[in-house]
Amino acid sequence: MKKVSTSHSRRATRLLALGTSLAFAVGLTATAAVAAPPTPPPSNNYPGSVPPWAGSRAKTGIPLSNTTVEGEIYLNLPDAGAAKAFATAVSTPGSPQYQQYLSPPDWIAKYGPAKTDVAALVDYLKGQGMVVTSVPESGLYVVFRGTVAQINAAFSTTEQTYAFQGQSLIGPSTAPSLPANLAAKVQAISIDQGRLLTRPSLATAGSSDQAQTSGKPVGPAPVDAPCSNYWEQNKVTVPEAYGSTSFGTAICGYTPAQLQGAYGVTSPSTAGAGQTVAIIDAYASPSIESDANTYSQKNGLPAFKAGQYQQIVPDSRLFMDQALCGQPSGWQGEQTLDVEAVHGLAPAANILYVGGNNCGAGIDVAMSTILDQKLSTIVSNSYGYVGEAVSPNALMGMQNIHLQAAGEGVGLYFSSGDNGDEKASLGYASPDFPASSPFVTAVGGTSLAVGKNNDYLFETGWGTTRNRIVPNPDGSLGYAGDLPGVFRFGAGGGTSAVFAQPGYQQGTVPAALANGYRVSPDVASLADPYTGYQVGISPITNDHSLNTGSYETTGYGGTSLACPLTAAQMAIAQSATGKTVGFANPAIYAASKTAASGARDVMPQINPQAMVFSSPVSGNSYLVGTDKDTSLSTSPGYDDVTGVGSMTVRFATSIAGQ
Repeated sequence: MKKVSTSHSRRATRLLALGTSLAFAVGLTATAAVAAPPTPPPSNNYPGSVPPWAGSRAKTGIPLSNTTVEGEIYLNLPDAGAAKAFATAVSTPGSPQYQQYLSPPDWIAKYGPAKTDVAALVDYLKGQGMVVTSVPESGLYVVFRGTVAQINAAFSTTEQTYAFQGQSLIGPSTAPSLPANLAAKVQAISIDQGRLLTRPSLATAGSSDQAQTSGKPVGPAPVDAPCSNYWEQNKVTVPEAYGSTSFGTAICGYTPAQLQGAYGVTSPSTAGAGQTVAIIDAYASPSIESDANTYSQKNGLPAFKAGQYQQIVPDSRLFMDQALCGQPSGWQGEQTLDVEAVHGLAPAANILYVGGNNCGAGIDVAMSTILDQKLSTIVSNSYGYVGEAVSPNALMGMQNIHLQAAGEGVGLYFSSGDNGDEKASLGYASPDFPASSPFVTAVGGTSLAVGKNNDYLFETGWGTTRNRIVPNPDGSLGYAGDLPGVFRFGAGGGTSAVFAQPGYQQGTVPAALANGYRVSPDVASLADPYTGYQVGISPITNDHSLNTGSYETTGYGGTSLACPLTAAQMAIAQSATGKTVGFANPAIYAASKTAASGARDVMPQINPQAMVFSSPVSGNSYLVGTDKDTSLSTSPGYDDVTGVGSMTVRFATSIAGQ
């Protein structure tokens, strides 16, 4: 493996690792006021490069001409059909080419864009006065920055501002264009800010309660419901629901030992040995290694050995688009959860963290940093877009990166999202991308019950409802509404509107659900924050200086947890079998059909499962229901909440043995 930095004090030696430099930022400032030179009349446009949210109803104005916008152009694969066929063949058990992966240089030489085409595109962008900030070795895309005026001139469009998801975003009002000689080589032009809404799929039990306090003092909760360390450690009496008046309380946060027991990690000291799990997020936590080692000491885990945790991250001076991306503090919890979840389940595995300089193209650059050098064969990605609300051409351009990973034998694991079917956000049901891509493994979510002896009790689909417990006029307690209550959050999933059904899902995914298209997720793991995972973190207190506060313990969930847990189990399986699974979906679906695989089919409970949660923030008490995930639902066999079932070490080993 290429040597990488293990501390923030040495990050300056890695400024170019993500294809950015301070010189780029300086150059951008210098050119911001320079008018773009005239261009030849573009003759080929890209209607599929206009994002679906950039419509007249959402239009709010025209941005200043000197406002800078990040752009990304995806090049065509010379033979996309051959690249897909190869990715499928090397990933499918029983194929003569199964696991006959190509090295990065060989994949790039055989399937990547011609270097001359990439160079011509770079020259064109620079000739328009824009700053090229990254070009990966694969040549799959070019990242650049330019002013609104430069972008309008270079692509014969008009950038305008639009309201979407509570944000004001810049995007093209008409299809961007390129001169014919370049257009023939280009698949997509991304010149909108929609990708800067990429967010970690992170959830906390009380994340919505702050707004309910309105600055008022928090009074005593109607029901005293101290959290439990294991399922039903503490039980409380509440108004009757589901035929009972006694329910256990929400979990404080499971420990590594509890999840090792629940998922079948039998030899923690060697779990994942010889494997590297790569993790991608935006930005970088300044305290991650010390936090993880403190966490390990408090939870009986070994501290990281020298070199066991490594990272490739941009200098904080090169962080971009912080406001739209949710700030470094908004991503710190995600990185912490990812690292501590992998280390907690597979303590012997190496971890490589690669951080993007933003949550847009920086994420692609981080991925290419891994793929172009094959720094890992397992990559955990706990982030996603709102549904598939990205320009259609860009979706296909990003899929080319997934094809490269599959062809090289690198498994990409993506969280399926935390907002169910996304209908509340989009007005229509949609799975989140990139989880909906046919060449990645989408990880859905469950609510998990672990017993007193670290034993697995049961799982339900992650679909949390909450019903507030309130005093009645006569002094008794009741509920603020009808059961099961208001949908709070749940695993993403559903049927893609873009990607056709892959062969590995045929015969497993019900035809009525698929309707000829890709359905996600593929597998699932713990995600419900009310049965979540305990993490240790020193929170960022200032996003400019990146100062941190004191170390604290808290509970996190979301498919952001499910994804690294699944990646960790695949690392354990690869370590045990000596095999590299690569893109796992064909093997996952093949293994799920055997009775001895160890997959846990997550089905609706005969008696609905619920917990009681008292919020320390709002002072409210809730009955928290499970397995009610918008229009998504669990069922025997495959379903669009948990896929073929919950991941276990036994199931992961069966997958590796295909």
